[in-house]
Amino acid sequence: MSENNTATQAATTTPLRRQPVQQRSAKRVERMLDASAELLDEVGYEGLTTTLIAKRAGVAVGSLYQFFPDKRAVVQALTQRNLERFITAVNDRLGTLDPHHWWDIVDSLLDIYLAMHRDVPGFSTVHFGDVVDLRLLDDRRTNNRVVVDALAGLVTTHLALSQEEVALPISIAVEAADGLLNYAFRLDPRGNQDVIDETKTLIKGYLASKFGD
Repeated sequence: MSENNTATQAATTTPLRRQPVQQRSAKRVERMLDASAELLDEVGYEGLTTTLIAKRAGVAVGSLYQFFPDKRAVVQALTQRNLERFITAVNDRLGTLDPHHWWDIVDSLLDIYLAMHRDVPGFSTVHFGDVVDLRLLDDRRTNNRVVVDALAGLVTTHLALSQEEVALPISIAVEAADGLLNYAFRLDPRGNQDVIDETKTLIKGYLASKFGD
């Protein structure tokens, strides 16, 4: 499965009213997403408005409404962009690792997630969308399920395992890591390192018990 196909499967619905055709329009949409990310860190999702997004992006509100029906759609598009960047980074990292070493794989995946949480504007506020809607990325699947399906697709390209074999263990690992990392960031805005270390140990041990060391 190619990186683009994985990203496409990760989020099959689009919040855009229409796709930007010209490069100028595409850049305008990117500015809107960047603006919404900055504002999420400043005012949170509840305080976010389309007027604020348009003002920060330097566009007219009417221009925003050409592409997005409301602020939820803007945040949905931002979340999809974050997921695509996450999956791209994971795919790139897996290409450099021995896929049979779960210790390295788990370290890499969690480190990428942690880096996004700390450094990507807006990510710490909405993550992969649960703050807004448990099915923000795809109305047929939970946000975590979208992440699981994308990761399972990547893992099966590096291991001699089927998607069916890896789906449930990866789903359990993602749900466990999600809860524990949320706890780590409640304890410390940068993530409590002790909790992060224990999370890695737990997930590595679990996946090794399923797929071998």
